[in-house]
Amino acid sequence: MRLFTAVTLGDALTAETGRGIERLRALAPDAKWVRSEGVHLTLLFLGDVDEGRLPELRDALEPVGLYHAPFVLSVAGGGTFGSPSHPRVLWADVRGDVAALKALQADVARALEPLGFRSDHAEYTAHLTLARARPPRGDPALAACARELQGAAWGEGRVDRLVLFESTRGHYVPRLEVPLERGG
Repeated sequence: MRLFTAVTLGDALTAETGRGIERLRALAPDAKWVRSEGVHLTLLFLGDVDEGRLPELRDALEPVGLYHAPFVLSVAGGGTFGSPSHPRVLWADVRGDVAALKALQADVARALEPLGFRSDHAEYTAHLTLARARPPRGDPALAACARELQGAAWGEGRVDRLVLFESTRGHYVPRLEVPLERGG
């Protein structure tokens, strides 16, 4: 199973992000766009994991929820990764209680490190991936999308759970949901 940990952004923000993606898709029809129902913020990518390890992943992740209260994030603006003229990735900026998101990500990484899972990045950067270029050299149309994103604001959503997702053929199936339960 191909697994990753993530948070979702609530129904209203997910729906608004989906509408934003549909508007942008017209500017870069050849890009590979995320599905609106799959909108999430990845915390830690685990890769291919044997299904028999799900109980130990549950045991490591469930306590994390006890130390974190729900928090609010918003999505506005954005940019690209890769060459400015031929970007490889289009992303939307995540704002709001980003400190709470980073703290959650750090605790998830600490909880999973003894099980052999490590982050690929030294510092977690919150962003919402919207599209990827199909050609390896990038897609200039994604630069036009980034310009369009500059004035975009898609609202806010409440993060109230940590999710262990399985990625299967472009769909994300929740395998474990951990509520954020720390009292305010």
